[in-house]
Amino acid sequence: MSDVRVKDTWSVFRIMAEFVEGFETLRPLWPAVSVFGSARLGPETETYQQAVALSRSLSNAGFNVITGGGPGIMEAANLGASQGRGHSIGLNIKLPREQDGNAYAETQLQHNYFFVRKVRFVKYAVGFVGLPGGFGTLDEIFEALTLKQTGKMKDFPVVLFGRSFWDGLVDWMRDQLLTRETIAKSDFDLFHVTDDADEVVEIIRHHYEQRRRRGAHATP
Repeated sequence: MSDVRVKDTWSVFRIMAEFVEGFETLRPLWPAVSVFGSARLGPETETYQQAVALSRSLSNAGFNVITGGGPGIMEAANLGASQGRGHSIGLNIKLPREQDGNAYAETQLQHNYFFVRKVRFVKYAVGFVGLPGGFGTLDEIFEALTLKQTGKMKDFPVVLFGRSFWDGLVDWMRDQLLTRETIAKSDFDLFHVTDDADEVVEIIRHHYEQRRRRGAHATP
């Protein structure tokens, strides 16, 4: 067997190990909410302070908070969660930069693979909250919307917090994607946009209570 084939085979086992560790660690921490945002917006920014307050409210409402485990808005969300009644979780990724974990994630998991990390963001969360961010934040939000649009995940609120940041993207989606018929008008029902932290909590709490009444299983 060639060295390349051996390396590929052992990669499968490393991937499996990451999945198993994540499932065993996060299963007791359901229900959670995954919060996304820029690694580059620090404590001096309004968005950071909003993330702290929002995550503290989610935590006090009975939800654990999952972030990417890094600095910026991820740190803010972990900080807010640690100030509330819930648990603060960081799913860090090994990168050439911006990879250091923050001090406020009570449970931290390290990842070599983005796709394993994405599964963990979804599997034990009952909702996504997107704050202003860059390519990574957009990737995670659009992945969630794709899962909903394709029926791979039905019961999953996606809330975009911060109208001044998100409204331009939504307008572009209407002007370009909807006009060119690459999405349907109903696809705009897949997400909510708001500036109200209380509304974010209520949307997710309402969804969670409906899910519990239906007796839906914890994981997708």
